[in-house]
Amino acid sequence: MDCPAEERLVRLALADIAGIEQLRIDLSQRQLLLCLAAPNSAVEQAVENLQLAARCLESRPLRSDDHATDNPTTAQAQRQTLCILLALNGLMFVAELLGGWWAQSSGLLADSLDMLADASVYGLALWAVGHDLLRQRRAAHYAGWVQAALAVLILADVVRRFLYGSEPQSTLMLAMGGAALAVNLTCLWLVHRQRHGGTHMRASLIFSANDVLANLGLLLAAGLVAWSGSAYPDLLIGLLIVALVLFGAWRILRLP
Repeated sequence: MDCPAEERLVRLALADIAGIEQLRIDLSQRQLLLCLAAPNSAVEQAVENLQLAARCLESRPLRSDDHATDNPTTAQAQRQTLCILLALNGLMFVAELLGGWWAQSSGLLADSLDMLADASVYGLALWAVGHDLLRQRRAAHYAGWVQAALAVLILADVVRRFLYGSEPQSTLMLAMGGAALAVNLTCLWLVHRQRHGGTHMRASLIFSANDVLANLGLLLAAGLVAWSGSAYPDLLIGLLIVALVLFGAWRILRLP
């Protein structure tokens, strides 16, 4: 597990299983801690079905210190941070989508999709508060279908540009990629302030850090386009980002 979407998958997969007294996820260590009233094979099966390459590290009776909680941060502060993250990613999705179309850049179009995926995660986290499990799962599935549909459209655009050619504008790619990097660095700073606010905020920290790496890959592709005059670096980074978004959408849609 390395992002809030995967944490959400785990929580939804285990939500209907009886006997779970405590569930804690530490994405920095990629570990899941479960406190069970009694051994339950359904837990292991549910986690295995997510295909996250999970394995049991330890199984033992509970100790008194196992019920320690994370350092407290006010829910209101976390909600405000998530609202800002949602707004920034939503605005950048629109900007990169329009910029990618204008610049004939598959990389920018795909990165806009990644921004949409981020916004979906933050939006679902906010919307799910106060709603029952069934509505949460329906919302997650809806977001998964939207992401998958857009990813297929952008994949078709990459194939079209590969077959018929394209002339991505490296200058606009660098400008939009730099703006996306600035947005994700801002998100990284915001969630870093809330890094002690529970597993979800720590998950968002890792998620934003991964987005920064994706932006650096886009900037590298833009530089290679400017240096070589070839569209292939742009097409390659577009394919990589689309593949990541499709894989994430597929895992969401596999939820029962």
